[in-house]
Amino acid sequence: MSSRRDRAIFLDRDGVINIDKEYLYKIEDFEFVDGIFDLIKSFQESGYMPIVVTNQSGIARGYYTQEDYMKLSEFMVNEFLKKGIKIEAVYHCPHSPDDDCRCRKPRSGMFSAAKSAFKLDMKNSIMIGDKDSDMLAALRAKVGRRVLFGKDKISKNATEIAESLKEIRPS
Repeated sequence: MSSRRDRAIFLDRDGVINIDKEYLYKIEDFEFVDGIFDLIKSFQESGYMPIVVTNQSGIARGYYTQEDYMKLSEFMVNEFLKKGIKIEAVYHCPHSPDDDCRCRKPRSGMFSAAKSAFKLDMKNSIMIGDKDSDMLAALRAKVGRRVLFGKDKISKNATEIAESLKEIRPS
């Protein structure tokens, strides 16, 4: 196990950690993506800090509350803990696309907050997301490795594309 603690594995939530269901906020609807536990465990054992960065415009749109979001996040983090995985932080943007905030991906505010809080080496960190906006935010934050996850994906901002989480390994 690496003792290095200045690299992060940034993860989008919907579509990477869990199966994307529009405006998900109920625990009973939360389904983990196949392979997510093994993926994060392998990166954690290689010295990467797992950090979630997720847009949650359903809060601003009134589909669910901040409290609903927090309950679901606590559930998710606890499920990882049961598997021996410590999620270091969960950053979220509760704003709508029209709010013009700095935290909403494709802007890099959540990454900047994590970099400051954990003194991260962004060049040697990785972002795994399922949308080009995830890749663009990571590029803007100078994250060195940017993996777009999913079938039939295209991105000029990703450094690689993976159809399965099993394809992604620590470097």
